[in-house]
Amino acid sequence: MDGISELKTRYLAAIADASDEAGLEAVRLAALGKKGEVSALMRGLGAMPADERQVAGPALNGLRDELAGALAEARARLADSALDARLAAEWADVTLAPRPEREGTIHPVSQVMEEVAAIFADLGFAVAEGPQVESDWYNFDALNIPAEHPARQDHDTFYMARAEGDNRPPHVLRTHTSPVQIRAMEAQGVPIRVIAPGRVYRADYDQTHTPMFHQVEGLCIDRDVSMANLKWVLEEFCRAFFEVDGVELKFRASHFPFTEPSAEVDIRCSWAGGQLKIGEGDSWLEILGSGMVHPKVLAAAGVDPEKWQGFAFGMGIDRIAMLKYGIPDLRSFFESDLRWLRHYGFAALDLPTLVAGLSR
Repeated sequence: MDGISELKTRYLAAIADASDEAGLEAVRLAALGKKGEVSALMRGLGAMPADERQVAGPALNGLRDELAGALAEARARLADSALDARLAAEWADVTLAPRPEREGTIHPVSQVMEEVAAIFADLGFAVAEGPQVESDWYNFDALNIPAEHPARQDHDTFYMARAEGDNRPPHVLRTHTSPVQIRAMEAQGVPIRVIAPGRVYRADYDQTHTPMFHQVEGLCIDRDVSMANLKWVLEEFCRAFFEVDGVELKFRASHFPFTEPSAEVDIRCSWAGGQLKIGEGDSWLEILGSGMVHPKVLAAAGVDPEKWQGFAFGMGIDRIAMLKYGIPDLRSFFESDLRWLRHYGFAALDLPTLVAGLSR
């Protein structure tokens, strides 16, 4: 038993003196490893007489358990010391201001949609929405667009694929937001005053055209609406949008299947020094199409053209964004990064979203 007491005293002292994990592991192997002193004594229990084994067995088991407990406590102590040292070396001053983060920016198309919706809201127009995949009826027939019109050809319009044997009427990616006007009149009836902003699709791609772009169309139907009301609405919109008081518009006779009479609208501008300025100069720039709603369009929407009349207009949101912010290439809208956006002055939007989801 004196030998066991001596082992206990020696190994407990060695455990207490161990200064790191490696030293502690060396003590464990020397005492409790396969070739350790305590392990060797326990393997010799079988060769002892029964009376000696009854005394030595419990004593060795107690020694083994006591040393294992001391080793565990020492490991915990060393881990705490290592953590304290790390905390002392790796401290952070939480009172320092955080690093500044670059904010995202609103896309020009989204910003212009917000501006357009806000301006027309002041003029009494609500926002109407419709599906981007449209039936042939809403996209063409209800708008008095004849079967031979170029817009109904595959090279101008994206037609949805049909399975062989599926003879349902064709569906298209809408080529304009005018179908929303039909749907709004069917759903709300007349009188009505709405704008329809959103994505549209055409098979075209160059500096001023992209396969997917954005339009806003306006519709006003009442009993005594005239071209004079149309002219006033468009002038008020252009004043507010381009932030110029002296806006001058010119209406040129044109032809659209869904309006009669129809007019292209030009705005007075100048290109002095290669920079566009709205409301001054001797040049004219086309910005939109407009006219009085064709009686056949009213009838297709279930409105009596003998009692009701109104005007409609449509413009490209991407186009007026280019004009207002001096962006030279329409394709830049879809290939831009944050540096490009900041170059043109677009920052995070602070105002509530008026047309959420339409351009995002």
